[in-house]
Formats: sequence, C-alpha cells, structure tokens
Amino acid sequence: MANEAAKLPEIAPQPGAVFPIEDDAPRVVIASQWQLMWWKFRKHRLAMFSLVIVVILYIIAIFAGFFAPQSTASYQRRYTQSPPQTIHWFDNGQFAPFVYGYAQETDPRTLRRSYVVDEENKIPLGFFVRGDPYQIGLHGIPIPGIRDLALTLDVHLFGPITPGEPFFVLGADDVGRDMLSRLIFASQVSLSVGLVGVFLSLTLGILLGGLSGLVGGWVDNLIQRTIEILRSIPQIPLWMALATAVPPRWDPVYVYFGITVILSLLGWTDMARVVRGRFLSLREEDFVMAAELDGVSRSRIITRHMVPSFLSHIIASATLAIPGMILGETALSFLGLGLRAPVVSWGVMLQDAMNIASIANTPWLLIPGAAVVITVLAFNFLGDGLRDAADPYH
Repeated sequence: MANEAAKLPEIAPQPGAVFPIEDDAPRVVIASQWQLMWWKFRKHRLAMFSLVIVVILYIIAIFAGFFAPQSTASYQRRYTQSPPQTIHWFDNGQFAPFVYGYAQETDPRTLRRSYVVDEENKIPLGFFVRGDPYQIGLHGIPIPGIRDLALTLDVHLFGPITPGEPFFVLGADDVGRDMLSRLIFASQVSLSVGLVGVFLSLTLGILLGGLSGLVGGWVDNLIQRTIEILRSIPQIPLWMALATAVPPRWDPVYVYFGITVILSLLGWTDMARVVRGRFLSLREEDFVMAAELDGVSRSRIITRHMVPSFLSHIIASATLAIPGMILGETALSFLGLGLRAPVVSWGVMLQDAMNIASIANTPWLLIPGAAVVITVLAFNFLGDGLRDAADPYH
C-alpha cells in the first residue's frame, strides 16, 4: 500500500487557485465586523500613517502648554519679525543643543532693520525646562461651585534653559510672539471645531435623514426640499451671512460655539442624504418590521436597530467631514468673520499674512497654512482608509 501511494501522480495546482490557510480560517470565520475592518484598515499604509499623524496632532493640542516653548501672551518687542532659528544638536562633538542669538543690523539708506546670526552668542537648550506657566484641564467651567478643574504647571518639553532668551524655531510675528507656540495653541481651537461641528452635524443628519427615510410622505418631501435649498446656496456667501449675525461683542467662547453651530447647520445635508438612502433600503427588513409591530418608538428604531447596521459607514463619513469643518473655520477667521483675537486659531494667525508685503518680508507667517494642509490631507487619507475598511468583504 505504501508503494502504491507513492506511485500516485501529484495534482498540480491550477493557476489562480486560492487555498485557505488552516490557521487563519477559524479566526476569519469567528471574527467580528470590527475585527475585519481593522485587519483591512491596517493594510492601507497611507491611512495608518495618517492615523498616527492625527493622533499626534490631538495629543499636542490637548497638552499644548507642555509642548509649546512659550505662552500665547508672551512676546518680546526686541525681536519682532525675527526669522526662524536653526537648532544645533551637537557642540564640540557632544550632545548639547543650542541656537545662535540674533544681532540686529540697520540699513543706513532705508533704515530697515534686519537680523543676522550672532555666532558669539550661544543659547543653550534643554528638555523639560521651566518657563511660562500654563494650565492643563478645564478652566472657567460655567457650573456654580466648580469653576476650575485645571492643573497649573510651568515645565515645557523643550526650550531655552535660561527663561527669557530668544527662541523662535519658526520665527516671530509682528509683535514678537513665538510662531511655534501660537501654532500649537491654535491647534486646540482649529481641531476641536472639527470634532464638535461634526458631532452636531452627524446628530442632525442621522435624525433628519432617518425620519425622512423611515417616515416618508410629506416629512420626506419637506426635509429633502430643505436640503436642496441649502445645497443650492453658495457656501462661502452663506457662511459670511450667518457669521455676521454673531454679535462682535460676544465673549470669544460664545463666538467659538456660534461658529461651530453655523458650520454644523450647513454640514448635515450630506449625511442626511446618505442616512435616508440606507433607511429606505432597511425599513423593509424583517427586524425593522418586527420592531414596529412590537410597538417600539421610531426614535428607538433609528438609534438601536437601523443606525448600528451601517455604523462603520457613518464613522468613515464623519472622518471625511472633519476637514471641511476645519477649512470652514479657517476661511471664516481668515476673512475676519469668525474667531477674533485674543482667540488663537490657524485662521486668525493667517490674517497676519493677508498682504504681499508680509509674505515677502516674513514668509514664515504662512506656516499655519501648511498646518491646515497637513491636517486636511491626514484626515482625508484616514477617511479614505476607513471607507474602504467599512466593507471588509470586498
């Protein structure tokens, strides 16, 4: 028998045939929807890299005071419009980071002041140095008896060992404020506007789109005609018209929430259309009809039965909607219709680069624009990966 088995011809695999791997087959069979999504998402290298970028951005925004060398109120009149400094990590073959100081020169003909590198003045740098105080946590909570849940610290990740020395890695603005510190603090507003705005727009889109697709009739017609009217109006002029309704004397916090509500009122239409289409296909399913016959309310049917069935698509759509919110806030603040000083956002910072003279003399004022581009691209690539992973069976 052994000899006969040895003489049996070998069966050559057919071209393109796929043989299941025994070790992986049980894991795939018993895997949940979220596990399948994660396995497919992590194969998208660009989306994984974008996820790392987004996580780093939000960590920096949450602990902005620790990562920023200076506070937003700190300025040095002596170094207005000073150019970026280069960090030197080694000194005489040893790890001892430092930057060279500035030396001012004045053109005798134009009386224009400029800065040159002063190689005789070395400013030593270090990690975990002390500097301007900052707060981490919630400050100024509008709840009686709980006004402050913030922790005051003065330790910064990186900066000059001697406080008060000029340290401008990305240069200084017209007032002598550090661009890097303002960029980090501005991320708190610009990135949080996207999250809060998307949360509000998703809530409106799911509720109104769900009612439109589940109820139908005149409710569906009313909601769809409203969506068509909003989508037919040019976006920027509509933003400007609504932003002018925000009183200029409002507290910056109220202006912030006002801008967020404005962006949310205009950003729910796309999600409502998507939810309506999904609900039209789901409302005839057996589990929905069983819930209706059991007397379950429509709001519970939407939130407990229908929305979870395509929650992955909602997450992908939300990720793709955040860049639009960030760009909307940046555009309104840049035009002077959104957030205003003393609030610091990327759009507010870009107001300093509105004329040709500023761009020609101080091009580093455009750095907030690069931060917006990087953030928007990261969210778009992340959303693209989530959208592909939302349907792991294809």
